[in-house]
Amino acid sequence: MARKLFIGGLPYRTTGDELRDAFAQAGEVVSASIVTDRETGRSRGFGFVEMADDAADNAIAMWNGKDFGGRMLTVSDARPKA
Repeated sequence: MARKLFIGGLPYRTTGDELRDAFAQAGEVVSASIVTDRETGRSRGFGFVEMADDAADNAIAMWNGKDFGGRMLTVSDARPKA
């Protein structure tokens, strides 16, 4: 089963492919997306990565609190929508 991770602190120029490639170092990535502003289309500085359970734990350990493109990432399990 896949787990969805919240990725905060992304550099605004990061692409979905760059996010996928970075998290693929920790294991299989099912999907990766960056949240954009509806009006401007610019990145809002966070996104989501969906990974297998064991790979998600590896990704949190590998990337949480680490530098990515000059910004410090926050990586955690995504909370369900309210």
